[in-house]
Amino acid sequence: MVGFNHKTAIQSLTFFAQKEGNSINKMKALKLIWLSDRLHLRRFGRTILNDTYFALKLGPIPSNTKDLLDNSDYLSENEKELCKKYIEKIGQYEYKANIDVDFSLFSKTDVNVMSDIFTHFGGYTEFQLSEISHFYPEWKKFEKSLKTGNSSRFLMNYVDFFENPENNNHSIFEIDEELLLLNKEFFLENQIIQNLI
Repeated sequence: MVGFNHKTAIQSLTFFAQKEGNSINKMKALKLIWLSDRLHLRRFGRTILNDTYFALKLGPIPSNTKDLLDNSDYLSENEKELCKKYIEKIGQYEYKANIDVDFSLFSKTDVNVMSDIFTHFGGYTEFQLSEISHFYPEWKKFEKSLKTGNSSRFLMNYVDFFENPENNNHSIFEIDEELLLLNKEFFLENQIIQNLI
């Protein structure tokens, strides 16, 4: 599995801004990206962005993509310039797309999954998406620790994205158990290979 690619992440941010009518709440975009990575992993055994996810009080956050949105000091000048070309901050909580998405950086399945996620979840607000995220196992396992204040964030594991929530499951994530198991095995084998390289 290839590591995080800031170019693809910027295009994902641009994609969801344009789907929303050219501007979108930052937290909503990050939740839609998490949902897209979750669905793509379950359907095809790989994520779209291969970002590093953390569980925070308001739900999962793709850390490197958030850094791009926040124009973090961790970014290189190239990353900052490319980000500025495609997206622009509007106030504290929103951003807009400056130019069209470069679809050449996505596979067909990437685009299909992001489109499916927007169709299914695009009508929710950022806070509704935050509430929805609290039902999913990859966040739920940290719920008590987040509430007690042991830490403000916890590193999430992609393996947990294959787990089904106990309730409030959205039908979009329902996948044949055998296919889900095969995709999980494919993902784990690729992780082993990447660790050997």
